[in-house]
Amino acid sequence: MKWKAPNTGQEHKTLASEGILDTPLAVPSAEVRIALRKTNSQKEAGPDNIPGRALMVCLSELADVFTDIYNLSLTQALVPTCVKSTTIIPLPKKNTVTCLNDYRPIPLTPIVMKCFERIVMSHIKRNIPTSLDPFQFAYRQNRSTEDAVNAAIHTALTHLEGNDTYVRMLFIDYSSAFNTVIPHRLSEKLLTLGLAPSLCNWVLNFLTDRLQSVRVGNRTSGIRTVSTGTPQGFVLSPLLYTLFTYDCVASQKPTPR
Repeated sequence: MKWKAPNTGQEHKTLASEGILDTPLAVPSAEVRIALRKTNSQKEAGPDNIPGRALMVCLSELADVFTDIYNLSLTQALVPTCVKSTTIIPLPKKNTVTCLNDYRPIPLTPIVMKCFERIVMSHIKRNIPTSLDPFQFAYRQNRSTEDAVNAAIHTALTHLEGNDTYVRMLFIDYSSAFNTVIPHRLSEKLLTLGLAPSLCNWVLNFLTDRLQSVRVGNRTSGIRTVSTGTPQGFVLSPLLYTLFTYDCVASQKPTPR
């Protein structure tokens, strides 16, 4: 079984990385087997119509096949369109629906891509600097909203120990945060963080020209191509959003009284 990048006639966007040592990520078969073994056999099939049960039953036969496909994808910095497609199923958040915001989009994504993403995510986490913003709590291992609340309270109480002091807090919530990610800028930031150019280009290709459709009951909409944001339901999306915003750190120092 072989996969070859299709000739679509469109320009393949890549980052300029002259003079930077680049060794494409190579995934061993053992790592692919571990990723496939974590598949939920009850997981519903995504747009590729490959259910989790099929991957589990045929794991021994498919592990080497997917290892070749994954490594070819990483070497060429190309992600097959069929595995970066999404089917959105809108479910109502409440009994009475009055507008589109009353629906929660549930994405169905290819299971084989989830396995691939877990492998790439592990590699990215191992290679990014440990000196990222210490006050970034979302989507980071061994951190939670409780840690964020405790850090804010500790900082405020420590400041209030001084005489004639007060605290002001500004809380900001991003609407559709994942949709704000600009793929090309994200790839440039990943390059700055020290990731290999080939992997940065792989991420860029992963986030662009994605196919998306909506399914309601037994009816499916037409397919739209999406090239912005990080896709909901994909394993890499939370980490990529965190890395896209890693340099949004506090720049205003306290004013002496």
